[in-house]
Amino acid sequence: MPSPYRAIFSAPGSREFSAAGFFGRMPLSMMGIGVVTMISQLTGRYGLAGALSATLAMSAAVCGPQVSRLVDRYGQRRVLRPVTLVAVAAVAGLLICAQQGAPEWTLFVFSVGAGCVPSVGSMVRSRWAEIYRRSGRDLHTAYAWESIVDEVCFIFGPIISIGLSTAWFPEAGPLIAAAFLLVGVFWLTAQRATEPVPHPKSQHTGGSALRSRGLQVLVATFVATGAIFGGVDVVTVAFAEERGHKAAASLVLAVYALGSCLAGAVFGLLHLKGNPGTRWLVGVCAMAVSMIPLQLAGNLPLLAVALFVAGLAIAPTMVTTMALVEAHVPRTKLTEGMTWTSTGLAVGVALGSSAAGWVVDAAGAKAGYAVPAVAGALAAAVAFLGYRRLAGPAATGGRGQDDRHLRTDDDEHVA
Repeated sequence: MPSPYRAIFSAPGSREFSAAGFFGRMPLSMMGIGVVTMISQLTGRYGLAGALSATLAMSAAVCGPQVSRLVDRYGQRRVLRPVTLVAVAAVAGLLICAQQGAPEWTLFVFSVGAGCVPSVGSMVRSRWAEIYRRSGRDLHTAYAWESIVDEVCFIFGPIISIGLSTAWFPEAGPLIAAAFLLVGVFWLTAQRATEPVPHPKSQHTGGSALRSRGLQVLVATFVATGAIFGGVDVVTVAFAEERGHKAAASLVLAVYALGSCLAGAVFGLLHLKGNPGTRWLVGVCAMAVSMIPLQLAGNLPLLAVALFVAGLAIAPTMVTTMALVEAHVPRTKLTEGMTWTSTGLAVGVALGSSAAGWVVDAAGAKAGYAVPAVAGALAAAVAFLGYRRLAGPAATGGRGQDDRHLRTDDDEHVA
C-alpha cells in the first residue's frame, strides 16, 4: 500500500470501520443486478426486472437522506440497526414472493421495503471527515481510498450476485447481498470510538442540506450519471445473454469497475492545485464521452475494453464530488449531504435501468446502449449549466471555522 494510504490508517479504529464499510456496501453493487438476474431467470421479462430494480433504487433515494438526517441528529448506532433489520426482512419477503410466483404487486411492495437501506458509504466517509477535517491532504486520500473500496465492491459484487444466481439458484444473489448488509452495518455500528458525535437538535437549523445551491447541482448531475450506471448494468446483462454467455456479464461489469478502481488509486496519490469544480466538470464530461464507443462494440471482448476505458473517469469524479459536498454543506448536515449525492445516483439508476429494460425488450440489447449515451449527454449539460455554483467559494463551508486550518495545511503540503 503506497505511503499516503498507509498514513491515513494510522488513526485508531480506521481499519476496522473501513473494513466494515466494505461489507456494508457490497449490496450496493449486488442487490439491483441480483434482482434483474433473478427476475429475468424466473420470468424472462427484462421490463419487469428493470422496473423492480428501479423501485429498489427509488426507495433508497427517498429513504436514504431521511435516514442520514436522523443519523446526524441521533448517531449511527441508534438509527442504522433498526433500519437495516427492516430492509433485510423486506428482502426476504421479495425473494419468497418471487420464488412462489406471487402477484407482481407483491414484488413491488417488498422492493420498496428492501430499498430502505442506509447509505453505508456516507457513514464511513463521515467518520473519515471527523478524523481528518483539519487535514485536506489526508482527507483527499481517505476519500480516494473509499472510492477504491466502492469500485472493489462493484468488481466483485456483480460477479458474486450474477454468478450465484445463475449457477446456484435465482434468488441467491439478493440473498447474499442482504447477508452482507446485515454483517457490515452491525459491525460498523459496534465501533463506537470512531462514530461521529451527534449534533444537538438546536444546531440543525436551516432545513435540509439540499438547500445548498452547490449540492443541488451535484445531485442533479448525479441523477443523469446514475442513469448511465443503471443503463449499462441492465443492457450488459441482456447483451451477454443474446450472445449466449449471460454469466460473463458479471466479468464485463467487473472490468468497468476495475478501470475506475485503478484510476481512483492513482488519483488518491495526487495533490492537484486549482479549482475542484473545474476538475469535477471535466470528469463528468469524460464520463459522457466514454459512452459513445459502447454503441460500436459488437462482441463481449470489445465491450469489456470500452467499459474499462469508460471506468477511468468514474472514481476521480466521485472523489472530487465528496470534497465539493464537504465544502458546500455545513458539518452538522455532512452525512445527509453526502447521502443526497447517493440519492441522485439512485434516482438515476432507477430511471436508467427502467428505460434500458424497456428498450431491450422492444429493440434488443445493442439499441439499449443508447440509454447511457443519452444520460451522459444530459449529465454534461447539467454540469455546464450549474458549474458557476461550484466554481466560486461556498456561502457556508462544510468545515466552518476549520476552513482556515485546512487551507493552511494544504498550503504547507503544496508549497
